[in-house]
Amino acid sequence: MIRLLIVDDHPVVRDGLRGMFAADPEFEVVGEAGDGAEAIQLAEVFRPDVVLMDLQMPGVGGLDAIRQLADRGSAARVLVLTTYATDTHVVPALEAGATGYLLKDAPRADLLRAVRAAAAGRSTLAPAVADVLAQHTPDLLTPREVEVLHLVAAGNTNRDTAGRLFISEATVKTHLINIYAKLGVPDRASAVAEAFRRGLL
Repeated sequence: MIRLLIVDDHPVVRDGLRGMFAADPEFEVVGEAGDGAEAIQLAEVFRPDVVLMDLQMPGVGGLDAIRQLADRGSAARVLVLTTYATDTHVVPALEAGATGYLLKDAPRADLLRAVRAAAAGRSTLAPAVADVLAQHTPDLLTPREVEVLHLVAAGNTNRDTAGRLFISEATVKTHLINIYAKLGVPDRASAVAEAFRRGLL
């Protein structure tokens, strides 16, 4: 069962999401928060597998909450669920450590699939978000992204890769998400296969 914390400042949105996940025995909603500060507190108490995080909230917003969860070493994966798909929202959220990024108009099946993927450590990006990210970054992989891909191809975990490159795990995740967008693939295995196909490795 996937333990889920829902974070949104609109009670009607939280109610709708809770009802959606409660109807599926694969999920358990362990808590709800109306802002980032409450989300951080509840994440420490309930230790969810996935935090479904809105970005624009009063007080402590979603972006700050993502950063603070990462700083506190939270094991929860953060899946952003918002209405904003601009690079000023997308890139900072992913750099802060979000595992995935969906928009609130996502179909129910896509949202459930994305939460399952997040719980398994895989990234999911809404198509509009992937387009924004692809435009934000160059077509070719940067030298650092190639280094990350080499280590991933060799079987290193995100933590191992971070240690070898002297960067944070959140930074490794960001590099991987950028790599996925540039190569047009959904996960690390596909990225490695596509990189070999293109002669990048």
